Amino acid sequence: MRSSGLRSFGIRFASFAVLIVLWQLGSLVLGHRKLPSPATVAAVMSGEFADGTLLFHVGVTLLRVAASFVVAMAIGIVMGVAMGRLPNVNLFLDGWLVVLLTFPALVTTVLCYLWFGFTEAAVITAVAINKIPTVAVTMREGARALNRDNLEMAAVFRFGPLKTLRHVILPELAPFLIAAARSGLALIWKIVLVVELLGRSNGVGFQIYTFFSFFDVPSILAYTIAFVVVIQLIEFGILRPLDRHATRWRR
Repeated sequence: MRSSGLRSFGIRFASFAVLIVLWQLGSLVLGHRKLPSPATVAAVMSGEFADGTLLFHVGVTLLRVAASFVVAMAIGIVMGVAMGRLPNVNLFLDGWLVVLLTFPALVTTVLCYLWFGFTEAAVITAVAINKIPTVAVTMREGARALNRDNLEMAAVFRFGPLKTLRHVILPELAPFLIAAARSGLALIWKIVLVVELLGRSNGVGFQIYTFFSFFDVPSILAYTIAFVVVIQLIEFGILRPLDRHATRWRR
């Protein structure tokens, strides 16, 4: 197990090293103005971190991502499970799902700002609307894949609703929940940046728009990479351990 872990770490480290080398080569080919070197971006990131500006804007964006994530997951899970288990509900909501999946995120954002003003409610609503259908699709497939034999066994042994939910339904839905959470996190933070760019006065998206106005490529990359690092920490520190814990019964 230890050698396997070291091997995985070595492969990941090698992959990261290759990426840095390619970045450096790209900087030499395109020029530092178009693609700053890793050292230049790191220096900008360090300066923004030292004076607290980077932490503030990343923190604001992270709060918006968290709020939107919770709303989208809660509604999407209920909607998806209901569609997966109840045919009539699926027929009724399937058209809505298709419309939401194809509706442009930019239009949703603009409409929410027009309806709710330039408020945090508009941000969370716009982001959640764009993410709910993808969560619902994933959870619908999970609900359809529930093992009927296990459900019948739970009924025979009189588990009751809560015990059935805990010991039968949730373990089988866990992989779908984690998949929805992972894809949701990746999508939501990208949409949040667009929403911030269009109508907020703080956050990573706002900072990127400001730097774009001054053609400040190093700062754009510094803020982007900083938030990517935060998302990766959430992925490796929270979502992957949850995934291993939720699927341990399969091993």
